[in-house]
Amino acid sequence: MKGVATHGEMVRTGRAIRNRVPRSVHSEFRTPDRDPVQILKEQNKGRLAELVPVRFGRMLESPFAYYRGTAAVMANDLATDEVTGLHVVSCGDAHISNFGFYASPERNLLFDLNDFDEAGLAPWEWDVKRLVASVIIGGRDRGFSKDRTSSAAALALRSYRRGMRRASELTVLERYFFHIDQQDLMVALGSDEDRDLVSRTIQKARDRTSDRVLERMVTINPAGTPKIVDEPPVTRHVDHGGEVELSAVFDQYRQTLRADTAQLLSQFRMVDYVLRVVGVGSVGTRCYVILFVGPNGEPLFLQAKEAAHSVLQTHGHIAQILPDGLPPNLHSHQGYRVIACQRILQAHSDPFLGWIEGYRGDDLNRAPTDYYWRQFRDMKGSLDLAKMSPDQFEGYAALCAGLLARAHSQSPLCVAIASYLGEGDKFDEAVLKWTDRYADQAERDFARLQQAAKKGEIPVESDV
Repeated sequence: MKGVATHGEMVRTGRAIRNRVPRSVHSEFRTPDRDPVQILKEQNKGRLAELVPVRFGRMLESPFAYYRGTAAVMANDLATDEVTGLHVVSCGDAHISNFGFYASPERNLLFDLNDFDEAGLAPWEWDVKRLVASVIIGGRDRGFSKDRTSSAAALALRSYRRGMRRASELTVLERYFFHIDQQDLMVALGSDEDRDLVSRTIQKARDRTSDRVLERMVTINPAGTPKIVDEPPVTRHVDHGGEVELSAVFDQYRQTLRADTAQLLSQFRMVDYVLRVVGVGSVGTRCYVILFVGPNGEPLFLQAKEAAHSVLQTHGHIAQILPDGLPPNLHSHQGYRVIACQRILQAHSDPFLGWIEGYRGDDLNRAPTDYYWRQFRDMKGSLDLAKMSPDQFEGYAALCAGLLARAHSQSPLCVAIASYLGEGDKFDEAVLKWTDRYADQAERDFARLQQAAKKGEIPVESDV
C-alpha cells in the first residue's frame, strides 16, 4: 500500500509549487487563437441535428447564456495556461448558475453544485477561473457597475481561498461530512430581503415533486394509462426503443444502484418516456424523461441523459484516470464518470444515480452510447440571478465559491492547495485580472456567434 502524505508534507508541497509557479502567473492572459463558432460546430457532431438550432437560439439570448454553453471553448483556452500541477476531481463547468437546491435522501433541502456533465480530473485553478469569470459576465449581464461586479468577483475569490484554508484545518472526516442546508443558508444571510429571496426559492423547490410534475406534464389516455404530454420541440414522444429493449435498459440501470434503491425500483413499472430538451450547452444531446408508476399509482420520474467525454479531456487535453480497483469496463464509461464525480463533489447525492451503456435511439445502427440516470425535478431549485440586487449577487457569488472550495477539499491535495494559496490575496488579484480579460474575450466571442447567425453560418431557433 502506498504511503499517505502527512499534513506537513502537503504544506511543504504547496509552498514548493508556489516557488516554481508564482501566484502572479495566474494573471497572464493569452488571447486565444481559435474560432469559438467552429468549436461549437464540432461539438454538435453526433447530437440530434433538429435540436442544434435550439442550442444556438438559447446561447444567443445574452453573453451570460452564451458563456453557460461554452465549457468546451473555455477548456480549450485554459489548456494553454500555466498551472500548479495539482489536479482535483473538478466540476468542469463551475459557473454560478450550476449551483442550486436539491433534496437529500432524508428529504432535507441542500444547496450545492448541481451539474456534472463535464466533471473529471483537472487543475483546481480551472474551476476557480470559470466560476469567477461567470461572476463578472453575470454581473455585467445584470447591468451592475464595474466596481460592484469586480467586488463580487473579489469576494468569490476570497471565499474560495478562505474556504480551502478552513477545510485544510479540518480532519478528512470533518471535510467529508460538511454540507450547507437551507437552515445554514438562512443563518448566513444578513438581511430580511435576502432571506425572503431564498425562502421563495425554497418553497418552489419543495413544490417540484413527482406529484407536481404529474399534474403539469401528464394526461390520462382513454385506456386509463398516464401519458406525458407532447410540447414539441422541448418535449416529444419518439420511437427510440421497444418494450423488450426498454425493459433490458431498466434492468441494467437497477444493477448499478444501491441495494435499497434497487429494491424500491423493483416495485415500479415503466409506462411512458419522452425526449426532452434540457439546459443550454446540453441541447442536442439525448435526454429522456421516463415515467414510472408504483403499486398504488404513485409516480416517479427519472431522467436518462447521454454522457459524452468531458470537455476537460476533449478540449482541455487532460487524461481522465478513474480510481483503481474498478471493473475494466468502467474505466472508460462516461456515465459512470459523471456520477462518480458527482458523488465526490456533492455533500450528499441522489440515491437514484446510476448508469447504463445504451444506444442512440435515433440511430438505426444502434451505436453504443453511455448514459447516466437521476431523478427528474426532485425538489430542485436555483436562485434567480435576474432578481438579485448587487448586494445579494455579491453574497451569492461568495457562497458558490465557498461551496466550490468544499467540493475541492475532498481531494487528497486540499492541504497543498491551501498552502499554495496562502493567507494573502496575491492569487485573488491575479485571477481577478485574468477573469476580467476573459470576460471581455467571452463578449467578443458572443458577438462572433451573433455575426455567424446573421450570416447564416449556424441555424437558429429562438424562444424555445
